[in-house]
Amino acid sequence: MAKVDVLSLKGEKVKDITLNDEIWNIEPNEVVMTDAIRLGLASLRQGTAKTKGRSEVSGGGRKPWRQKETGRARQGTIRAPHWVGGGIVFGPTPRDYGFKMNKKERRLALKSALSEKFQNKNLCVVENLELSTPKTKDFNKVLNALKLSGKTLIVTDGENGNIVLATRNSTNLDVTEPTNINVLGLVNADNLLIDTKSIEKIEEVLK
Repeated sequence: MAKVDVLSLKGEKVKDITLNDEIWNIEPNEVVMTDAIRLGLASLRQGTAKTKGRSEVSGGGRKPWRQKETGRARQGTIRAPHWVGGGIVFGPTPRDYGFKMNKKERRLALKSALSEKFQNKNLCVVENLELSTPKTKDFNKVLNALKLSGKTLIVTDGENGNIVLATRNSTNLDVTEPTNINVLGLVNADNLLIDTKSIEKIEEVLK
């Protein structure tokens, strides 16, 4: 069974907690993790790129010159793709870049990302993440006590208003709830800071 220390916000050990091996200690599947990352990045794309085809550009309703006896190539419109100001051939149109990923694959990818954090010792579990003040310097003291540096994903279940306010000035900190945790966020973070309630909720969903 996978065990991890539960710390206080002062960095002191409070107790041990046993993690579900089927969630936190499996062999990471890099293939499904890659697919989940691609899906996460694709969901961030707006997909609003648009060019006009020959039927959408203005003008060109009249034949520029007669068909024969001019010595020039026959033309039907000045808005054909080879004309300046003409329509674009096979240009981008609004689209959704997402793709389907099976439910079992998504769950396996999330388990793999969580297991990778545990196995690489980048998982920090605290009893609770409730702050009395929304000050950034106070939360920085917590991070120093927990010996966390670099990009940190903070997962907390419950009232986290002060944490959101205390971390919003930092580009290295991201706060989320256990129901919103995803593979892209886990992979982008160097450390995972999570409270015990969030672990219980994650295990309840993924078991």
